[in-house]
Amino acid sequence: MKSLLGVEAETKSGEKEMAGEVLAIRGGRPLTGRVEVKGAKNLVTKAMVAALLGETASTLRDVPDISDVQVVRSLLEVHGVRVDDGDEDGTFHLDPSGAVAAHFEEIDAHAGASRIPILFCGPLLHLLGEALIPDLGGCRIGDRPINFHMDALRAFGAVVDKSYEGIRITAPNGLHGANIDLPYPSVGATEQVLLTAVKAKGTTELRNAAIEPEIMDLIAVLQKMGAIISYEPNRVILIEGVDTLQGYDHRAIFDRNEAASWACAALATDGDIFVGGAKQQEMLTFLNVFRKAGGWFDVREDGIQFRRGGTLKPVVVETDVHPGFMTDWQQPLIVALTQAHGESVVHETVYENRLGFTEALNLMGADIVVHPHGIDSTVRRVPRRDLEQAAVINGPTALHGADVVVPDLRGGYSYVIAALAAEGESVVRNIGIIRRGYEKFLTKLETLGADFDVIG
Repeated sequence: MKSLLGVEAETKSGEKEMAGEVLAIRGGRPLTGRVEVKGAKNLVTKAMVAALLGETASTLRDVPDISDVQVVRSLLEVHGVRVDDGDEDGTFHLDPSGAVAAHFEEIDAHAGASRIPILFCGPLLHLLGEALIPDLGGCRIGDRPINFHMDALRAFGAVVDKSYEGIRITAPNGLHGANIDLPYPSVGATEQVLLTAVKAKGTTELRNAAIEPEIMDLIAVLQKMGAIISYEPNRVILIEGVDTLQGYDHRAIFDRNEAASWACAALATDGDIFVGGAKQQEMLTFLNVFRKAGGWFDVREDGIQFRRGGTLKPVVVETDVHPGFMTDWQQPLIVALTQAHGESVVHETVYENRLGFTEALNLMGADIVVHPHGIDSTVRRVPRRDLEQAAVINGPTALHGADVVVPDLRGGYSYVIAALAAEGESVVRNIGIIRRGYEKFLTKLETLGADFDVIG
């Protein structure tokens, strides 16, 4: 790996990482070798917020050095939380004893495109009696409405006021337990309820809750702090509010999204990648689809090895909430399915705009048709949703180099993998987005034998 401008940047961990927003990638080489995954972005950022609830300091381990984590760190520091790096790589010590209110401008300046400020609401209401939310960003993959969050906070007794600056939330009479029935098992709304209910007076019953492994790990964090939370059948979570919580010491669950991404990279490039830190239990659904598509994997004590098991085969996939096939998994999988022999179908039922990235894959030689209103089928497992789309992938097709712009986190990763699987040179722009969720991304590519330059 080299920078065409000779510019280097140093990451928090001290590793030299080339600066720049553009990659020039020469494809046609299989990715082989070992990469390590740390804690899940979708748990770590929420566990950091949970530290606000404790009366003593918390320690979080296996924290990845990614931009989303840095955003949350900045937001905590703006609210007076002291965040120190531990002696062990990827360890944070979080001390909320000096927590203070922040202004809209400060929150907006540090949040950037992140949607994480909304999850500060419950803890800040308990701590300070007020929470501020600027306009929210995030990956442009769908509407991702915040009404689930606002409705839940109102159920707890919060007052929500909107202004030109954003949203101001107060709790003049404190927060109390509530009965909440989510219209959809939203991960973000479930996190909101958990982070708010643990110190609300009385008992909260949350129905139709998300039950992703990262949610269960957040519950484990909160229980370590002194919360009383039980998981009941049929997506019901009961939270008995307590008066005080203490800090925690917790090692984050591994990032199954990153692990699946590298597995799909092995499939797409006909490579052989060992993902250290990956575990079978949290990836059962993905591993089934991986095997059906012609992949081979070997589960070991310290990780999982991924490669092709022969000719790639077409599959039909429906994304869904856990324990279904994650929406974050379909984008890198679609790249691999361009090399499968036959017609594959991916039904995207979680976000309405997550198949737009396939236009660039078609530019690279793929044969993918997106059905903007989905496809009816008599063998569907996941109920139809108004927002869903479907992609029909015909393969195998030879991919060739192209000039593409990263649209979002998982789509961006998929473009890089497509470029590595293609013949010739590709230019992939706006790669900074990928660093939101992939630690040491360029270093890992280099370790696996990728041939690329960083431009700018």
